[in-house]
Amino acid sequence: MRRLTDEELDKVSEVAVEAAENYILSRVSKKEILDLDINADITYEDVLNVDITVDIDLDELSAADENEIAESAVDAALKELDVFIDENFR
Repeated sequence: MRRLTDEELDKVSEVAVEAAENYILSRVSKKEILDLDINADITYEDVLNVDITVDIDLDELSAADENEIAESAVDAALKELDVFIDENFR
């Protein structure tokens, strides 16, 4: 894979955050979400380094598991990034 520009790294980060958010909203109602923080730290040195974190606080009445939702959202974001990078940068 070629070296990415800062603008391209920003776009990759946006795709990751959007994919994680879309996953979460497909599993949990917005009304159940008290706080949501999604961070994607994307850097390129010799290889592309991707660090995605999802912190979510749900209403106590929600039946969803916060940790499972967060981990699955990260997995969904990584899968979406693989597709995006394959289609745009390889």
